[in-house]
Amino acid sequence: MMAEITLKIEGMSCQHCVMAVKKAIDGIDGVNSSTVVVGSATVTYDSAKTNADAISSAVRNAGYKVV
Repeated sequence: MMAEITLKIEGMSCQHCVMAVKKAIDGIDGVNSSTVVVGSATVTYDSAKTNADAISSAVRNAGYKVV
């Protein structure tokens, strides 16, 4: 089943930040698509393969704060 989440992200300030977050999110098995801009990310994912916690964790592991 497909699900969508929008995360508010602190610590992003430039296109490099956007690409780092997008790469982290897109690397998760089950993520279908992501739209990342400075300050937020909207992610469509297969809830049978991943969840919001895993996506938030990937963003934190990339060095940014999910709020």
